[in-house]
Amino acid sequence: QVQLVESGGGLVQAGGSLRLSCTASGRTFDMSWFLNWFRQAPGREREFITGIRSTDGHTSYQDDVKGRFTITRDDAKNTVFLQMNNLRPEDTAKYYCGASRASMWTADYWGQGIQVTVST
Repeated sequence: QVQLVESGGGLVQAGGSLRLSCTASGRTFDMSWFLNWFRQAPGREREFITGIRSTDGHTSYQDDVKGRFTITRDDAKNTVFLQMNNLRPEDTAKYYCGASRASMWTADYWGQGIQVTVST
């Protein structure tokens, strides 16, 4: 089993910034796993935002967040970060951390999710 705990969400005005963290733990987890971020807005399906490949740090981003969001990871702390700048009201959603053995775009395990609300 893998446990994922997100933190750092909240309410911010449009144009502002937030930094989300996700710390992984569990007997089968190690930092060879992919740690990815997804979000789900009310009435919409959960969507991939960004992921980072453990072997070489390669990243991938959804087009809507390119240039505004940055994913990084701290292997010593089993933690992945999502720096979100220039936030827009349409970024309002519940954000989820996902861990995958094999893919940047899927998850075998999920965190509980954390709310991000961007006001106008």
